[in-house]
Amino acid sequence: MRLLTAAATTLALTLGAQFAAAAPIELKFSHVVAENTPKGQMALKFRDLVAERMGDKVEVKVFPNSQLFGDNKVLEAMLLGDVQMAAPSLSKFQKYTKSLQVFDLPFLFKDMEAVERFQQSDKGQELLNSLRKRGLVGLGYLHNGMKQLSANDPLRVPADAAGKKFRIMTSDVLQAQFEQVDAVPLKKPFSEVFTLLQTKAIDGAENPWSNIYSKKFHEVQPYITETNHGVLDYLVVTSAEFWNGLDDDVRAELKKALDESIAYGNSISGQKAAEDRQAIIDSGRSEVLQISDAERQQWVEAMKPVWKEFEDEIGADLIEAAVQSNQ
Repeated sequence: MRLLTAAATTLALTLGAQFAAAAPIELKFSHVVAENTPKGQMALKFRDLVAERMGDKVEVKVFPNSQLFGDNKVLEAMLLGDVQMAAPSLSKFQKYTKSLQVFDLPFLFKDMEAVERFQQSDKGQELLNSLRKRGLVGLGYLHNGMKQLSANDPLRVPADAAGKKFRIMTSDVLQAQFEQVDAVPLKKPFSEVFTLLQTKAIDGAENPWSNIYSKKFHEVQPYITETNHGVLDYLVVTSAEFWNGLDDDVRAELKKALDESIAYGNSISGQKAAEDRQAIIDSGRSEVLQISDAERQQWVEAMKPVWKEFEDEIGADLIEAAVQSNQ
């Protein structure tokens, strides 16, 4: 009887071990935008590449449109192990590192090519590791595009924004940016923006073309001013505990698939921005306003003092490196 019991126990342990070995690693990827955005497409590409190459080893589950967590909660959830990967906007990392605030500075980058050059520079790559002491690992930058200003009334010069309420991400830099033009910045979750605009609880917002179109903000905002005043990019991030706990071969394969997926997302972001801009114009629901060089210069002069205000927190060398990327 003892032999039978021992044999049964051994068999159970063996089967249990085999079952445990066969169980795939679950990787929940949470984000807040629609699946037809560059980020949404990147996440799906990553899911599909992992399924194709890693079979039953890893299962990626994508949760778009804030289905799982909003950007304001996802990093806390990640550190608790409730989600394994996310791609919050760079503004969301303020409480974890001050350095990434460089991407929120208004009129710092002249175009997305400059953003890309800075992100791939030594300084830009160093920023990926600025979160490690807080238990997070930056895995790569994902583009969305340059930001535009939408509003219930035409915005041509800074004085037009005075007294108006604008939704902003959780960023002290963005708060200061709007305060420079005497506007009222309100930190609100992205998932609430459409309702806030629709009910006129706020007057406007800043977003890239893909966000404006995919979330139908243009249907509840009569005017969009093409300012290209800032960049809204994302940082694909995971927890150090999860990432370092993976076998080396699994981690390497995931990073390779992720790099390819990010490259794919970035390759379509520029094209998508142009397409979505045109779709907004064609819809006739919102008027896209072009401003003159002189009008744009008024915005630059009004907002540029924010650079000096945050220079000590961000680092003058980092800001200078970003400026140099424009050349």
